[in-house]
Amino acid sequence: MSLELSLATGPDTPSVRDVTIGELLREAAERAPDRLAIIQGVPDLERRRTWTYAQLLAEAEDVARALLDAYAPGDHIAVWAQNIPEWVVLEFGVALAGMVIVTVNPAYQQSELNYVLTQSKAKCLFTVDGYRGNPMLAMANEAQVDCPDLERIICFDDWDAFKASGNADTALPAVAPDDKVMIQYTSGTTGFPKGALLHHRGLVNNGHHYVERLGMREGDVYVTTMPLFHTAGSVMSVLGATSFAATQILVETFEPGLVLEVIETYAANSLVGVPTMLVAMMEHSDFGARSLDSLNAMCSGGSLVPEQLVKTFEKELGAPFTIVFGQTEASPVITMTSPHDTIIDKATTIGPPMPGVEVKIVDTETGDTVAIGATGELCTRGYLVMHEYFDMPTATANTIDADGWLHTGDLAAMDDRGYCTVEGRLKDMIIRGGENIYPKELEELLFTHDSVAEVAVVGLPDDTWGETVGAFIRAAPGHEVDKSALFAFMREHLAPHKTPKQWFAVEEFPFTGSGKIQKFKLREQWRAGDWTEL
Repeated sequence: MSLELSLATGPDTPSVRDVTIGELLREAAERAPDRLAIIQGVPDLERRRTWTYAQLLAEAEDVARALLDAYAPGDHIAVWAQNIPEWVVLEFGVALAGMVIVTVNPAYQQSELNYVLTQSKAKCLFTVDGYRGNPMLAMANEAQVDCPDLERIICFDDWDAFKASGNADTALPAVAPDDKVMIQYTSGTTGFPKGALLHHRGLVNNGHHYVERLGMREGDVYVTTMPLFHTAGSVMSVLGATSFAATQILVETFEPGLVLEVIETYAANSLVGVPTMLVAMMEHSDFGARSLDSLNAMCSGGSLVPEQLVKTFEKELGAPFTIVFGQTEASPVITMTSPHDTIIDKATTIGPPMPGVEVKIVDTETGDTVAIGATGELCTRGYLVMHEYFDMPTATANTIDADGWLHTGDLAAMDDRGYCTVEGRLKDMIIRGGENIYPKELEELLFTHDSVAEVAVVGLPDDTWGETVGAFIRAAPGHEVDKSALFAFMREHLAPHKTPKQWFAVEEFPFTGSGKIQKFKLREQWRAGDWTEL
């Protein structure tokens, strides 16, 4: 039955289960105790440590007991490291202890680290000595001076000693599905992050429903390229794979040649990565020499994927492509296409709602549900919605309304099947002389030009029009940003007022950890005079 208003509910199956993260791991260990749960994805074969599900559960329980000897259920435990297996073990250990894991981006600098540790009230921080030139242990020690709740810093170099420090007789607490378990700080495409306080039920079910729609089968091999500090890593990948007792290849640092190698070596079945990762794999010199025949599913999200690129992914990588849409506050996946959807749906929509999830599109002024095809703010409701922004009641009230709807801040439309399309961020919408301009429309068109590899269209302040349209473009290999050619190209297809007035050539965009271009940073850099117009 076709819809009349932009309000849709996902399917009833799979059902929403009342399960905790610890119970999820116990179920996998009971079904497949000897199956590999984790393979450490590093270039050196001799350094590739492995954990079976039985070993992962036993180690996570040791970690939980060690934590309980020093802290109480409900306490906040932070982790600041790259994708190492101990991160995953800690995630499960914190959950089994009834505590809350606070995830921290390993690229953070001192002020950012201090903010997260202070705002989250973390009592303990697990970290590494350093990563990619970032002296993390030294910075953590410096942070302890300014973070009043931070009692202890544990370096992962001392992991074995920490695991062994717990009392084997310590009983693990009863944990409920609705209990808080994770604080994930929002990606920050529009400003400084807020801590989304997430619960077991939301994370366990969302991870399972994502891999189920992706097409995962029991015991599959899944490649995790996304960072663990983001929900695409710690939830979609870690918890999703665990729900099917899958073997997870945990790539420590994304490198396209390494990902191609582990797919071939371990006959991997599925992977998730932002479009730039998939493109980098196809452009790598090893691409043609590696067998990818085992792949049967791949997923992307976080940025625009044009129709031609979807076709290229499916042809060159040899597996059906899916696209997810979500946000940290929603555990994170709200809608998702199916591997069996058409190329057009995969390229132009973000799919229908996930199981057990309600989605509606509302008028940004009145809050009323809009007609099919009309643009408004996408809202969602259901098991997946966070408890709150930690210790930010005003921000929470501005995001979750009295009826439980999470207001995403994303502009979207819905067709009569319930499939949604994203038109951009509410704060990204450009208002030029009273005319609403949606950057996504312009970005999609520019993506079709051979000279364009990546693009971000941003509203820039203007004394006459209020805002003008600025296009930031990274040229495709072998091309350069030709303002005149691109201007003429846009004028052939769009109304004059939508054509960018200002053009900028970009070598590298500022990205969030989840692969989204941070448009607010481009705007800030423009205001600071860091960009020269072509």
